[in-house]
Amino acid sequence: MTNELFGVCPFVTAQKLLQGKWAILILHALNEGTKRFNELERDIQITHATLSSQLKYMEKEGLVHRTVYPEVPPRVEYSLTAMGRRFAPVLDSIQVWGEEYIEFLKENRI
Repeated sequence: MTNELFGVCPFVTAQKLLQGKWAILILHALNEGTKRFNELERDIQITHATLSSQLKYMEKEGLVHRTVYPEVPPRVEYSLTAMGRRFAPVLDSIQVWGEEYIEFLKENRI
């Protein structure tokens, strides 16, 4: 049923685009600026295979842009597309909520 709602329901659409536990962290890292694959891998501490898979999916869905430079060895950089950059206010909101929740946890620990 959720596949039928992709592109129709905004919540199902967003959830599908952000599937995988690394999507928000990748968007956050790329929101800081263009990065090479190894930088992302190191900054997020994610496996090569998982990062590769997630970036391919996000590129296919129009959130991430991949630029390959004709050099030897080849240089590949990743950046957010215009649609990917539109996620920045959501990242800001997630950060604020996350900080508030961390405070909540500190105050309510037994």
